Amino acid sequence: MAKTVIEVKKNPNENNASLLRRFSRKIQESNIIQKVKGNRYNERKESKLKVKKGTLKRLARRKVNDKLRKLGKIR
Repeated sequence: MAKTVIEVKKNPNENNASLLRRFSRKIQESNIIQKVKGNRYNERKESKLKVKKGTLKRLARRKVNDKLRKLGKIR
């Protein structure tokens, strides 16, 4: 993620509260917080091999369940 530098200098006759408010506004305008929150739960994609193995396992399980249903062992 690219780093963003936000700099706010205190103007003469400006109190700390208004300086902090101005800084917070700059942060919100730059969307830094939204980007960080968006990346918080980012997960990597599964490899193709893992996806294929999972699909084959699921198909085999379905085949066994269908067979057991036909035999009346499960509903």
